[in-house]
Amino acid sequence: MAAAEHAISTKNEMSMELPTLPPNQGVEAFKDIVFGSAAGMAGKVIEYPFDTVKVRLQSQPDHLPLRYQGPVDCFRQSIQTDGFRGLYRGISAPMAGAAIENSCLFWSYRMIQDALKSTWYSSTEPLPFSALLISGGASGSITSLALTPVELIKCKMQVHLEGPNPRPTSPLVLIASVFRQDGILGFWRGQLGTLIRETGGGAAWFGGYEGVSAFFRTHSTSTSEVDSSEGEPARLALHQQMIAGAAAGISYNFLFYPADTIKSRMQTEDITHGAINGKRQTFWGVGKALWKQQGLRALYRGCGITCARSAPSSAFIFTIYEGLRSYFG
Repeated sequence: MAAAEHAISTKNEMSMELPTLPPNQGVEAFKDIVFGSAAGMAGKVIEYPFDTVKVRLQSQPDHLPLRYQGPVDCFRQSIQTDGFRGLYRGISAPMAGAAIENSCLFWSYRMIQDALKSTWYSSTEPLPFSALLISGGASGSITSLALTPVELIKCKMQVHLEGPNPRPTSPLVLIASVFRQDGILGFWRGQLGTLIRETGGGAAWFGGYEGVSAFFRTHSTSTSEVDSSEGEPARLALHQQMIAGAAAGISYNFLFYPADTIKSRMQTEDITHGAINGKRQTFWGVGKALWKQQGLRALYRGCGITCARSAPSSAFIFTIYEGLRSYFG
């Protein structure tokens, strides 16, 4: 009898014991969205004039003599034609895109890491570098779906004065024009290029940041101690964060730049050089045309200025995000 009562008591105690609840994912997601948006918009203000030059270099027609001899010449001609303000033409769409892109990237990157920890890895130990690359690539592929429509309007705004009938326009006019011509799916023109760039670029972006950060934590004495209560890695000094962020930006842009060039050409062909035989070109068709024009050089047109602007921009994005995360817990 006593044994039975003890068993019932033990069973009741076990049934009353609640499992450990995971962190509040809603609050963490909100932080990722807000902090990622703020960091992305700050980075976009820094990089946008360079991005305009990059898109104009990428979008030059392959059947005509090149209008620009390089980034410096493009800067000069753009300022002469439309002033410095023209280099910020269409920034409203990419500002929204930067907020969407970085909030999606940081949110999905953390969520995928949490999913990997709960399925294949220990939840109390840091993920291996290979898992971080997978998380970065997956977060980039998710983000590409939201990013393509924004970049479509941004690229059209940036080259609209380059076409045969240049005239000022607005994002709303271009949105209506795309919908009228191609329907709702027209906003995802160039999606394959964005998917390739963001998937590979996401792995390179987060991988570059995590790799350089790990190097600093291993070889530097200026980092703070690991927070043993949370199991979080040691915080980097400010200059180390910025170096890691700069390396991430260069890795993201250089490795998968050809996909971005093809995407930009696809998204602006109706303005800069029109369709061929009345048909829009495919991703592979645009790639072949660029290769025939100047080989690998055509696919990397504007890459130098893109990497140059991505280093400070990405450094600020990671530093602002990490700083907000640290300050607001």
